Amino acid sequence: MSPHVERVDRETLEWLIASGMLKDAETVERYRQARYGWLGGRTYPYAEHELLRLVTDWCVWLFAFDDAFCESDRRAAEIARTLPQFYAVLEGLDGGYEVDDRFARTLLEIKNRIAARADGDQLDRWCSVTKDYLFAQVWEAANREDDVVPTLEDYLFMRRRTGAMLTVFALIDIAAGHRLTPEEWRHPAVRAITESANDVVVWDNDLISYAKESESGNARNNLVNVLAVHGGVSRQAAMERIGTMRNKAITDMIERRPTLEALGSEAVHAYVRGLEFWISGSVDYSLTSSRYTLAWQQRLAEE
Repeated sequence: MSPHVERVDRETLEWLIASGMLKDAETVERYRQARYGWLGGRTYPYAEHELLRLVTDWCVWLFAFDDAFCESDRRAAEIARTLPQFYAVLEGLDGGYEVDDRFARTLLEIKNRIAARADGDQLDRWCSVTKDYLFAQVWEAANREDDVVPTLEDYLFMRRRTGAMLTVFALIDIAAGHRLTPEEWRHPAVRAITESANDVVVWDNDLISYAKESESGNARNNLVNVLAVHGGVSRQAAMERIGTMRNKAITDMIERRPTLEALGSEAVHAYVRGLEFWISGSVDYSLTSSRYTLAWQQRLAEE
């Protein structure tokens, strides 16, 4: 756990309120109780204070965007029409393009803060995967709108983008202070371990958030439902299969360590440790945060 966690939790909430991304006092209180600073403190425990603020603010931006766009009744076309402002921010506001969406304005602030601490390659990497994440939300919204449970193949492919993990993984070497070179970022073993870590975190999230999502419009975009519907199995059997898939991905990560260690790169070592912190930290946070525990408690009370 980061020694800066309590301070960052307080500062991030203040920043979030000032941004205007939260719509009312009830939502503010819900975010206060969720203690999102503890997610940053667990997943980037090595980061100095200002960098921990940056990565935690980005995580909270993702939660706020998810609540407003991805776990709502917004239609795919409505989400698609917001993309120009987000893409303009990420690609550069050329020709006097104006941004008036509050999420886009805050995205611009985050991008500028990243640019101040990153080199051009690191910033471009983050912008690229963030654009992929935003576009993938249109696909999710179309599933909700048309009441479609995607096939397993489609879901596994798109979940690596809808989960936003590549956007937070792209900040690991910035937060750690050890820059991955473009060659290291593209190295087959680095790409493979990144993909496995991505799978583990989003599959864990599908399990942990199932109680919260199962009664919502976004239930179709959950691996439990995908396996239950297309595999013709019970929810319990689907969850057990996810556990097996998760363990295989962890094994794959462990088996790639010798290849990565042979590179002799301090930046690669720090990046792999950052992936591991994300796996353990996201579970630890989710098992203690009201964002997820309240839904479990409600489900148990109903049963």
